[in-house]
Amino acid sequence: MTFNKQRMKRIGNIYNKIISIENLLLADKIAQKGKSEQYGVKLHNRNKETNIKELHYLLSSGQYRTSNYDVFTVYEPKERVVYRLPYYPDRIVHHAIMNILEPIFVSHFTADTYSCIKGRGIHHLLRKLKTDLKDVGGTKYCLKLDIKKFYPNIDHDVLKHLLSRKFKDQNLLSLLYEIIDSAEGLPIGNYLSQYFANFYLSNFDHWIKEELKVKYYYRYADDIVILSNNKNHLHIILTHIKSYLKEHLKLSVKQNYQVFPVESRGIDFVGYVFYHTHIKLRKRIKQNFARKLKKGASEETIASYMGWLKHANAINLTKKLINNEQL
Repeated sequence: MTFNKQRMKRIGNIYNKIISIENLLLADKIAQKGKSEQYGVKLHNRNKETNIKELHYLLSSGQYRTSNYDVFTVYEPKERVVYRLPYYPDRIVHHAIMNILEPIFVSHFTADTYSCIKGRGIHHLLRKLKTDLKDVGGTKYCLKLDIKKFYPNIDHDVLKHLLSRKFKDQNLLSLLYEIIDSAEGLPIGNYLSQYFANFYLSNFDHWIKEELKVKYYYRYADDIVILSNNKNHLHIILTHIKSYLKEHLKLSVKQNYQVFPVESRGIDFVGYVFYHTHIKLRKRIKQNFARKLKKGASEETIASYMGWLKHANAINLTKKLINNEQL
């Protein structure tokens, strides 16, 4: 099977926009939202004007280097290693880059990817999948898969090559390459990482839609769902996906992939279980909510979980949870 690489118009002359004082100030303002009490933010604000001028100088002279990471492990919702950079200068730099590059990245994404894209979160995906499942005959079977250790396994050389085909501004590429090479794979916790990750798979998304002609395709980060009226066709698609990921992106499919009938199993995806006729809340989320209610959850926590429940067919479940009944 042949693969026609996506033609990208190479973009230049944007580095000066990224490093301008005006953009750095805007990035600082955006990065501080909801974080004004953090130590790093308070420390920066004591010398904000001087810091911004110094950062502009470091970037304009090519002397900026990524700071050392604070690396730690979190265990909820699943165990993962998280990398954290200082607020100044690094998180300001990342926001300054994305102030300019975000619309360029998003313009290259297909409409079928939803993670970390403004206006295309979980609930947008939920509504789209719910609508598509009305085509019962065309969505009889599901292929569900995810990519093995996606963020840690992203290849720097491949990512740099993809970026060089999108951007021709050498100063910008040098900055992006320096950030990419500051850690193995893509570090979870970096603001830039989520956009790099989506960009890394964007040609794959186009290939799925335009070369394989897949009608019902949904990707949330590295979690992928494909629906079809033919079980064997999904197995063929899976074979092609494995080959593409290995050949073009140096990635592999995790061995827990599944091909199954939607009617009997439901699609466990982005916190819900989808059927043709209804949507359930994922069991683990129900259990977590019940535990937090018993321990005296805050109003903010309750409101968050109620937001999940309102998108599912969960009237009886909601009553049980609120009344602290046994699930």
